[in-house]
Amino acid sequence: MSPDAPRPGGRRRAASVPDLVAAAREGQPRAVARLISMVEDESPALREVMAALAPHTGRAQVVGLTGSPGVGKSTSTNALVTRLRAAGKRVGVLAVDPSSPFSGGALLGDRIRMSDHASDAGVYIRSMAARGHLGGLAWSTPQAIRVLDAAGCDVVLVETVGVGQSEVEVAARADTTLVLLAPGMGDGIQAAKAGILEIGDVYVVNKADRDGADQVRRDLRGMLSMADRPAGAWRPPVVATVASSGDGVDEVVAELDRHHAWLHETGELRRRRTRRAREEVVAIAVTALRRSWGDVDGRSELDALAEAVAAGESDPYAAADRLLGAPAP
Repeated sequence: MSPDAPRPGGRRRAASVPDLVAAAREGQPRAVARLISMVEDESPALREVMAALAPHTGRAQVVGLTGSPGVGKSTSTNALVTRLRAAGKRVGVLAVDPSSPFSGGALLGDRIRMSDHASDAGVYIRSMAARGHLGGLAWSTPQAIRVLDAAGCDVVLVETVGVGQSEVEVAARADTTLVLLAPGMGDGIQAAKAGILEIGDVYVVNKADRDGADQVRRDLRGMLSMADRPAGAWRPPVVATVASSGDGVDEVVAELDRHHAWLHETGELRRRRTRRAREEVVAIAVTALRRSWGDVDGRSELDALAEAVAAGESDPYAAADRLLGAPAP
């Protein structure tokens, strides 16, 4: 009986966490959806979910796709899914979208550009709302990646919100970061300003059939060549694509595979994943600490401390120590 099977009389029984995890491991989309919803809603059972999933994680190749709005991230993701499915791989897609200011949901939740794969049982696509979290990702993205990993996805593609000059968090959440640029958008300068030249493992100049694409590619290669890289370091390739027609996408997949092999051979994969887990643990601990501490702004002693700092009778560090209850050094 499936976790959502109706009981005699027509009532559905509530699925237990072990039931949901087992069903997700079998690739049942509904179970995967419910687990990710539990992640997004911060369900009271989330700790049990993560504990049950942990032994089944660490197998998926996690690829982050980032770039400015309009470079073709969703179209490129769709083209990558097509190629990966042709290679027999199960694919999960987490598409992080801007949030509705009214409902908090994902504004582009229908993922129209990926509708080609809506009926493919080997593809799971989920839109996630950023919900005000900076960095181009949703706060719950790391846990959602774990769900798809444990559900048997060979590759998990994480598509960010269109990034600006600071939203490059995807580099800390993926094994391989794919950065997309396009001609006619000033991306050569923007890439340097945004720190994108430091985060990319594979660079893609999409819409390469447009004027200026060759110049963007040359500029990008020139800037990358000036980076100071130690011997044996990965040297990011620059690939030209027309994602809407699929041109160049096979080369992108080949470069992703080449980078993943390099990560294994050098031990960098383990280092990246350990660093990722460390940041995830810290984020969860800090969030729990804030909740246990309560509403700081509503605490009456904060006003008195703020007045003392403003009057020069105290400094902000000493005031913060007093607010925390720690003895002043």
